[in-house]
Amino acid sequence: MDAPITFQEVHGLKIAHAVLGSSGPAVVMLHGWGANLELMLPLAQRLVPFGYQVYVPDLPGFGKSEWPSEAWSVHDYANMALNYLDQNQMDVVYLVGHSFGGRLGLILGADHSARFRKMALIDSAGVRTPPALRNQLRLKGYRFGLNALRAVRLRAQADRLRTWYSDRYGSSDYKAATGVMRETFVRVVNEDLLPYAARVQVPTLLFWGDQDQDTPLAQGQLLEKTIPDAGLVVWEGAGHYSYLDRLADTARVIDHFFRQESS
Repeated sequence: MDAPITFQEVHGLKIAHAVLGSSGPAVVMLHGWGANLELMLPLAQRLVPFGYQVYVPDLPGFGKSEWPSEAWSVHDYANMALNYLDQNQMDVVYLVGHSFGGRLGLILGADHSARFRKMALIDSAGVRTPPALRNQLRLKGYRFGLNALRAVRLRAQADRLRTWYSDRYGSSDYKAATGVMRETFVRVVNEDLLPYAARVQVPTLLFWGDQDQDTPLAQGQLLEKTIPDAGLVVWEGAGHYSYLDRLADTARVIDHFFRQESS
């Protein structure tokens, strides 16, 4: 199934997106951090035969979309998603979000529930796991040293310390990000969205791989308990991209969930 990529201006940025299907209820898919719309297309292509029209954008800073001019927060991305709905004249949609896209879903489902019929969040980010004590102590020592160097105006030494610490202990996503996107990553990952999850007013189905090492299953179980109307589907043997590991099953269950009447 062809999925031509076109461009439109959204939130002041040139955004790449693909639209699959010519009619039916609208589904918007939001990809994960460091990914792009190409990784969502296999699932989109599976949903179209069920009778949906699926919209898949590249989020700003990813794929073929423009970068933000300054560091964004997760709320900036959520507002961009709302503008994307408006730009494409979609009042109410189904939402599918993977990882970072799920993080956006938590905010959208809490603060803009009227725009979404139901949400399917896959291996969603947004729940912060407290670091091990050893890591907390290491970070505390790093921050103390960095602030001490800055206090005595040893900026070059402070920069070298920051670079060394980031190269040694930074996550792969942090290392891969550059410029404004690295600043954006720091802003995004440091916000715990569990309070938003508790306010989600959209029926939500969570999908999780039991071998997910990026957002462990325990986070999905906590989201299931926290979101007022949520269920959890666990794919055995699947990882962080569990929807790709179980593509046909995920599409089938999403379609069944979307078609069910809300209680």
